[in-house]
Amino acid sequence: MHISEGVLSPVVLAGGAGLAVVGCAIGLKKLDYEAIPRVAILSAAFFVASLIHVPVGPVGAHLVLNGLMGLLLGWMAFPAILIALFLQALLFQFGGLTVLGVNTVTMAAPAVICFFVFRRFLRGQGVIAAVAAFACGALAMLLSGLLVATALITTGQAFLKVAELVLLAHIPIMIIEGIITLFIFQFLKKVRPEMLEEIYA
Repeated sequence: MHISEGVLSPVVLAGGAGLAVVGCAIGLKKLDYEAIPRVAILSAAFFVASLIHVPVGPVGAHLVLNGLMGLLLGWMAFPAILIALFLQALLFQFGGLTVLGVNTVTMAAPAVICFFVFRRFLRGQGVIAAVAAFACGALAMLLSGLLVATALITTGQAFLKVAELVLLAHIPIMIIEGIITLFIFQFLKKVRPEMLEEIYA
């Protein structure tokens, strides 16, 4: 999912950086003292999960957990993902500093979208909430793959085949992310239901 340095055009890089700044500004505005531990834990989980990746052309396929982050953080997923990506670029040269904005947007924007799409269903009980949790994890991954493909195609038609490969490579990861998100959501409903009620209030 990380797009490497030197792949995208300056226009795409600038657009990604601008959107990342806006998203992080909104996320930081919504970040209160009570949410800081939750943001820190999910940022750390994202950092670890996305370190194990399989190279696919100029990007890498790996777990992202952005559906889970959107489910639990909403807009705060932007600063959480930005910090994790920054540390990965700095410590392990995953992605890069010039593509930090684009990589943040491709992973955080789907998290925010899924939060608002599925929030009302996640308030419910039983099968509807469970299906919404699975869909949140899977759809966020699909949207991330589409955004990566869009960034590559916008840079040049030469990346069309690579973009197709990226989307295909992420289909099994979509299912895995959906299952992980479902299990963690169900676990939190049992042990910390008040936290979920506060998030979806």
